[in-house]
Amino acid sequence: MELRQLATFVAVAEEQGFSRAADRLGVVQSAVSATIRNLEREWGVTLFHRTTHRVELSAEGRELLPVAREALRAAGAVDGAVEELHGGLRGTLRLGIMQTTLSPGVFSAAGVIAAFRATHPAVKIEVRQAGSGSQADAVREGELDLAFVGLPQTSLPGLELTPLSRAEMQVACPPGHRLASRASVDLGALRDEPFAEMPPEWGVRIANDHAFAAAGAQRTIAYEINDLVTVADFVRHGLAIAILAPGMFPQDPLLAFVPIRHHAPAFLVSLVQPSNRPPSPAARAFAATAAAYAAT
Repeated sequence: MELRQLATFVAVAEEQGFSRAADRLGVVQSAVSATIRNLEREWGVTLFHRTTHRVELSAEGRELLPVAREALRAAGAVDGAVEELHGGLRGTLRLGIMQTTLSPGVFSAAGVIAAFRATHPAVKIEVRQAGSGSQADAVREGELDLAFVGLPQTSLPGLELTPLSRAEMQVACPPGHRLASRASVDLGALRDEPFAEMPPEWGVRIANDHAFAAAGAQRTIAYEINDLVTVADFVRHGLAIAILAPGMFPQDPLLAFVPIRHHAPAFLVSLVQPSNRPPSPAARAFAATAAAYAAT
């Protein structure tokens, strides 16, 4: 068994297909198929169930996948330690990022990545954008090394969180809305308002759900939208209201923000890493860069 075989197994499992895994690995599809067949023969198991339309992990494959990931991580950690001894970091860092429009003055994942690359240009950074909930799961399962998440929790099972920024959210509405002139508002007073919200796994939505639950209040979600720019556009056109951080849309004349009196949700940006396995040298260096960037 070779590390190349393990990397192929993990690639097929994560890409859920042989052709996509081949593209990811930079090889032809026949080489991926041959590697998986040889690995199945060597291990005496069926790793994948194949049909004309899909490739799925078998029960044995699901059991072996985390072991294969851990072996690849261990090998990468050794390579990283050797590179550190020679005065530089190399390798690949798999990083989860969020979909936000936060201004750089509040927090910028791109700013952290740029600061890290200025010091460690030989490290390749692969980014994956998704909801905060699924990003946290991906770090826990070993699919990602680190991830920026916007979750209200300060602790999550199997994860270590480093808080980076916090922004209190407010009710966003058009300037002519009945709420726009209010000094503040309670969540309970929003029961009959149509809301534009993110999907359930996104950080802003999770923070809002927690705040309404804590207040014992309800809201009507009229539109579920998977990007903040469109959420804000629905608000601008009077189709709905939303709860957003003002820093996400600085100095927008078509958006009015009203503070929330009690149980105001906060958009907390954190960097998460697994708590049950040591980080690679690149991940450790990136976490230190993120903390220093947030402190400036």
